[in-house]
Amino acid sequence: MNKKSLAYSRVRVLPPEQGSTLRLKAKALQWLQKLLCTRRAMSLHIKQLVVLRPLMSLVSRVSVRHSPICVTCLALISGAPDPHRTTDICRRIKVQRIKILESTITIFRFRLFLGQLVATGSHDSSIKILDVERMLAKSVSPADHLGQETPQQQMETHPVIRTLYDHTAEVTCVDFHPDPTLQILVSGSKDYTIKLFDFSNPSVKKAQRNIPEASPIRTLHFHPSGNFLLVGTQHKTLRLYDVQTCRCYVSAVPEDQHQSAVNMVRWSPNGNAYVTAGMDGSFKIWDGVSCRCVNTFEAAHDGAPVCSVMFSRNGKYILSSGKDSAVKLWELATGRCLITYTGAGTTGHQTHRSMAVFNHTEDYVLFPDEATKSLCCWDSRNADRQRLLALNHNGPIRCFVHSPTTAAFMSCSDDNRARFWYKRPISD
Repeated sequence: MNKKSLAYSRVRVLPPEQGSTLRLKAKALQWLQKLLCTRRAMSLHIKQLVVLRPLMSLVSRVSVRHSPICVTCLALISGAPDPHRTTDICRRIKVQRIKILESTITIFRFRLFLGQLVATGSHDSSIKILDVERMLAKSVSPADHLGQETPQQQMETHPVIRTLYDHTAEVTCVDFHPDPTLQILVSGSKDYTIKLFDFSNPSVKKAQRNIPEASPIRTLHFHPSGNFLLVGTQHKTLRLYDVQTCRCYVSAVPEDQHQSAVNMVRWSPNGNAYVTAGMDGSFKIWDGVSCRCVNTFEAAHDGAPVCSVMFSRNGKYILSSGKDSAVKLWELATGRCLITYTGAGTTGHQTHRSMAVFNHTEDYVLFPDEATKSLCCWDSRNADRQRLLALNHNGPIRCFVHSPTTAAFMSCSDDNRARFWYKRPISD
């Protein structure tokens, strides 16, 4: 038995009436403090969130451009991949784990312009805002250095910079205001409310404004100007809100709407149009001024619900994913499917909604595979599939989002964990 475990056992078995108890307890407490400091280096606890040490490290001398997995998932740089080195290098991807102790994280969102913040929403109705630079700093700091930090230093360097509480049910969607000078976050929940938070003041935990709805909120997205908010709910009717007045606008033609719940809404980069995905198996393109549907892609995924949609940066293409486990790229000008990305481990109907996304350069398409709990990646132009990357989750992937500015992404699962993945800079 080592000294740490011996000290712990002494605390439990010492009789309180012995005269030497105080000295022994004091010594035992010193060992416990050291032990806790060591454990704190492994996991930093603040309320319900824990940031754990990285599971794997990327050796800096390894050239990531030789690995298709690292290129597609993390490095995202040009260069001819070497398929023979994929396995060795993919084991050295840098990952930092974030664990919600009592609740499953249901949604992520990176701050659009700089990608320096991440917002999470979870089943326990809380919202947490994390600083990306602090997550990176924690992952590269040695364990003994973390164990020597004072409580004040730990608070100053902890990745979670805000925790917001104002919902009474699961938080289903969050989005940052597109203006980087404004510290505003909007959230939607199953409690039938939309809330806008000003997180510039650390002491404020409650929402600045509240918008009541008639159905549980499923998805929302800020207009690029930040003046309007697009909202999809359990009801089929799409909502458009003026952020300043909270007035609601809907299409004047009821036939424009989906036939059932709206799964995702996304604005085009210029704000002139938006796209919606529905449980009815279709996705629709809308005029951003008149709120009229201009095109409907019926049975886009062979009748299966459409889980996610997003515009390409030039606004000419739509990337969609469905519960049929397929990912497709559509051309808006012709209305036809250009590429179907196949080869993911999941086949047939999925249980959960999975999101397909572009990486920050749009060179690759990323899709979390439900069956294998891994990440599937394709070349966005020729649909060349790369090798699956294990995400190391113990449950289905609930949410996946890529940074808009750098080679980093986050994944969350029903195992109550979130993982932050990034490419470590190559040093000489």
